Amino acid sequence: MDYLGEVVALGIDSVIFGICLKQYFHCRNAIAAVKGAEFHEVGSQLGDLVDKSSDNKIGYIAIRGIVKPLGKPLTSISNKKLTGVVQKLKIKEHVVARTTAGFWSDQERTVNKVFNTVPFALQQGGHFVEILEPLAADILDMDVVSNTFKPTVPSFSDHLWSFVTGVRQRGLQSTEELLREGAIMTGVGELTKTKSNTLTLQPPLNGTPFYLTSMSISSLLRKLDDRKRTYRLLCLMFGAIGMLIGGIVFRRYWKDRTEQRVAEELRQSLAASRKERRQRVRDTDLRGDQICVICCTNPREIILLPCGHVCLCEDCSEDITTHCPMCRAPIAQKAAAYII
Repeated sequence: MDYLGEVVALGIDSVIFGICLKQYFHCRNAIAAVKGAEFHEVGSQLGDLVDKSSDNKIGYIAIRGIVKPLGKPLTSISNKKLTGVVQKLKIKEHVVARTTAGFWSDQERTVNKVFNTVPFALQQGGHFVEILEPLAADILDMDVVSNTFKPTVPSFSDHLWSFVTGVRQRGLQSTEELLREGAIMTGVGELTKTKSNTLTLQPPLNGTPFYLTSMSISSLLRKLDDRKRTYRLLCLMFGAIGMLIGGIVFRRYWKDRTEQRVAEELRQSLAASRKERRQRVRDTDLRGDQICVICCTNPREIILLPCGHVCLCEDCSEDITTHCPMCRAPIAQKAAAYII
């Protein structure tokens, strides 16, 4: 319990450091994978590349094309003229909440979040590549087509209730994002060909990141590099904090061990000097009932409780710890006794 605070702090720091380190390696591996991926416009050459591959798939490739729905597209709720293939609807509640310190602070709570999708492909001329599992993309760029905030006008009873509960509603924010039809997108993932000779782009089976972005490859690499630098800085910061906490814990532990060792050496020194003095002052002319029952040499100096027998010298009492040698009663306590 002496190091509970430091151990808890070190544990929290280690968890955060581990998460940041994992994200750092993820970004580093993602940059290496994107740099190694070939870039192609959607066209007939993609089918030839897949056919030439050993297992009818390309493990990681970047392709660019125009978003085209494979069927009826989605229609924007806020603007009926806009259509798309992936729609994200989110409602946030903005509140002012009282903290444990008694201050009021602005907070956001996601009330509802819904995704709607339809099958779509990246097309160029008469060629297309169908996109599978777009919601599994690590980066999915969509346009914000609507972002409205409706403030709440509280009544007097609402003010009273918010004072009691510590939460006062400010309003609701509704956001609509849409991956619009006709947008130029770059997909980075695994390219395969189905039995019906349809090219598909999907998340790689080996866990390499899957991207659907409106950015160019160079912009995507810059964004990933910024993330990598951020996580590297966090790793250095939390690593240094962990080393500092570990150093403090080790210093306290070493100090306590040193104090215990010094105290033990002092105790042993005092015990040795006390034993030496005891040897000098012990009487040698003793009756039989005054001699220790174990060594039969030294005087009886220790009383055993609760039985109350005075039958041991102090030297022998160090080895007798469980039962009284006279009555075999359990020993709960020892104390010095003086026979006159």
